[in-house]
Amino acid sequence: MSANRPFRHPSALASCSECAGVGYVVTRKGEVATAEPCSCAQKTTCPACGGSQWVRPPGDRRGPVSRCQCFIVERRLRGFVNAHLPGRLSHCIFDNFVLSDPRTQAEAFGTARALAAGFKPGGVNRGFVMWGPVGRGKTHLLAATLRTLTLEHGVACEFIEFSHLLSRLKGRFDRGEGAAAVLDRLVEVEVLAIDELGKGMLTEWELSVVDELVSRRYNAARTILATTNYKPGPPTGHARPNLADPRPEMQPSLSDRVGERVFSRLGEMCELRYLGGEDWRLKQAVRW
Repeated sequence: MSANRPFRHPSALASCSECAGVGYVVTRKGEVATAEPCSCAQKTTCPACGGSQWVRPPGDRRGPVSRCQCFIVERRLRGFVNAHLPGRLSHCIFDNFVLSDPRTQAEAFGTARALAAGFKPGGVNRGFVMWGPVGRGKTHLLAATLRTLTLEHGVACEFIEFSHLLSRLKGRFDRGEGAAAVLDRLVEVEVLAIDELGKGMLTEWELSVVDELVSRRYNAARTILATTNYKPGPPTGHARPNLADPRPEMQPSLSDRVGERVFSRLGEMCELRYLGGEDWRLKQAVRW
């Protein structure tokens, strides 16, 4: 079975060119990625359950009923939608990830794919933090992992771009509303994927949000996946990037950006993987 697809919808047509015979399609719908049954699967009544979404063991009319595969597939499609992946990431799977620099990217790719394939729902699963310069494929691997977890394993996931999370929370705070509902969902979901970790103004309030979110997930032993442009390591004393001095020792570390306690907990909860190579987006946009 492919690591990028759930099992086949019983009503799917093997010859369908739209869904490649699996009975569902993942597409971009405005700003978000969505997944829905393919038209080929919607044209006929499910041959396994006759439309009831319940089945009995083959040849046993009195056996215990269980949910039909068509019901499970459609539930997992809803789970993918509820993960809130951005529309620009709707195409991201492991099979179309290009190793532009195998020397630095192969280990990160292997870590993401192994987690996605071997995830144990309800168990303790170590996550990952992908770090490196912009355009190296960190977010692609994050999206491919979430796609596999939701569609292949039925795992509840949530994708959040870190600065968007801060904006949402600050908006509620400014309106005099509580932020607990937003944070509670991000704490309780089985897998939380944070894109651009460490991005922001680095205010005391922002650091307190990061600390609460990571600490609560740490205490609950729930999986965190993340991407960041900041190198993992101890504090450097440089809280903000210095564009005038590109020397690595003059740039902030991830610990500078999220706090030592958060960084320590991430180090225990996650594998830290570097992606180097060329800026893939720039390479596609500019032909030198």
